[in-house]
Amino acid sequence: MSVLDPRPHAQQSTGIPMPPRWLAVVVAALLGLAGLTGVFAVVAGIRLYGVIDGEAGFLTTDAQDLHGALSLWETAGRFQGGAYILCGALFIQWFYRTRRALGLLAPDRFRHGAGWAIGAWFVPIVNLWVPYRIAFDMWGGASPLPSDGQPYRAPVWPVNLWWALFAGNAVFSRWCAARFDFADDLAELRQAAVQYMICDSLEILAAGAAILFVLRLSAMHERKVLEGPYGPAA
Repeated sequence: MSVLDPRPHAQQSTGIPMPPRWLAVVVAALLGLAGLTGVFAVVAGIRLYGVIDGEAGFLTTDAQDLHGALSLWETAGRFQGGAYILCGALFIQWFYRTRRALGLLAPDRFRHGAGWAIGAWFVPIVNLWVPYRIAFDMWGGASPLPSDGQPYRAPVWPVNLWWALFAGNAVFSRWCAARFDFADDLAELRQAAVQYMICDSLEILAAGAAILFVLRLSAMHERKVLEGPYGPAA
């Protein structure tokens, strides 16, 4: 069975629209593509590490092999950058549209206006916290209420896992970039390659966690529109 509810698209009598299922699927596919570019980057990092031989202080490499490995690494970086920009643009569109739609279902669950679902991503420091709070509130807004009317929130570990990996990788990648820029010998270059491989591995995990977050939230949102706020809490 698909993660998204397979039942026909419909609207409640209240006129609340269904969430954009097609957009969630496209975003999930692009996140998968971003994860694949991360795999490519890890492979390129392994090659770069492998062309540098010897122990610390006695490292050697063939100039042609090093040039080829660096060229492959830079190509992988360009693929990553392109996939990240495309995926980011569609993800933010999905994030905003989902926040706006859930605001109609649960307006009392949100501490930030719908505009922050876009703007918060572009404000330094703020983008390390506010998008998470909006995602957390969206998760609560998409959660059904039990039949006795008491507040209910689905387990939030998919939100926490996604954001921990995403924010951690965002900070770590900047540190890796700074270390690479200041690498001036083979030892530092090989160390930078190892650090980037760790960073790229985190990016792959973050992409997988983001797919889970997008599909789970979209399924919860759709179910709440179809069944109402007092649908099954399981």
